[in-house]
Amino acid sequence: MPIKAILFDIDGTLVDSNDLHVLAWEEAFAGIGITLERQTIHDQIGKGADMLVPSLLPDADEAMRDKLDKAHGSIFKARYLSDAKPFPGARALLLRVHGAGQRVVLASSASAEELDHYLDLLDARDLVTATTSSKDVERTKPAPDIFATALARLEGIDPDEAIVVGDTPYDIEAALRSRLATIAVRSGGFSDATLREAGAIGIYQDVATLLADYDTSPLADR
Repeated sequence: MPIKAILFDIDGTLVDSNDLHVLAWEEAFAGIGITLERQTIHDQIGKGADMLVPSLLPDADEAMRDKLDKAHGSIFKARYLSDAKPFPGARALLLRVHGAGQRVVLASSASAEELDHYLDLLDARDLVTATTSSKDVERTKPAPDIFATALARLEGIDPDEAIVVGDTPYDIEAALRSRLATIAVRSGGFSDATLREAGAIGIYQDVATLLADYDTSPLADR
């Protein structure tokens, strides 16, 4: 069946920001006296704060989760957001998808403010049909809410007519729970084994590679 819509994750997929989020989370945890290895934090990147904090601090209560969420957001915005850059080929891939008549969706666990910033950074406002951010859902990835909400905004598109492009196992898990297949890119720093085990149907080095192989990739499945 033709692919009519492509749902893109942003952080680590279209924008080089995963390591910046690691630094922001490291500072947020340090602010409450907790030291975590960067790799430990990185392994949870792709989740929103509602999922990431309990994974790293299972005993944290709601007040502590909210405190860390706000601290991370403030630190990231003040110190790191301006350093986030689009990966080479990111906007070109969105243009290619849009030019093929497929709907472009940005489906992220990022905050609404970050999403708005990335829309401008990618110069993608005229290319995007729909977006979702953490404010639109009760639970972020790996819960299915982000992608389920995005799909619901694409009237007339069935799950087998859409596909996800993401960089983390949490993108893949969330997509599968929404009955969506996922193409993974390595640019977020997760191993092929991790991405394959999560259920990726294809793995590409980055979005530039995916763009170069567009006609033979699952994006152009006809």
